[in-house]
Amino acid sequence: MMKLTTPNGKASEEVIQSFELENNLKLPVVYREFLKENNGGETEPSLFRISESEGVSVLNSLYGLGDMYENLQDFLEIYDERLPNGFIPIGNDPGGNVICVATKGKQADQVYFWDHEAETEEPNDMANVYFLANDINEFLSNLFEEAEG
Repeated sequence: MMKLTTPNGKASEEVIQSFELENNLKLPVVYREFLKENNGGETEPSLFRISESEGVSVLNSLYGLGDMYENLQDFLEIYDERLPNGFIPIGNDPGGNVICVATKGKQADQVYFWDHEAETEEPNDMANVYFLANDINEFLSNLFEEAEG
């Protein structure tokens, strides 16, 4: 059972709407609810499988909104024009790779892994992006403690 070890409280509807207006985007429904309830944090367990070929990584933290170190706004600016269009960074692993959520189209709410070591000059090239889950809740429920056999 996944638990947040350092939740950042709750993000209010006003804070979420302000973030959306400032960044000209609409957060997908399930991720929006996650922010309202938890607003990011660190998890236990924290391991996740990227893919069969890429193996396992560690969820370092999930970003939140407001006055905090792991601020979603800061990371949105850091990865601006680096992530594929319609993707926002919502967390990271210790290696500097990014956990993303899709904000548009049929992919909205889906969670992906963006491998910074395989980053290309063309941000919309999806060669370094791996599907993880249909939404943040599914992603969190798939976290595990030790390497799978």
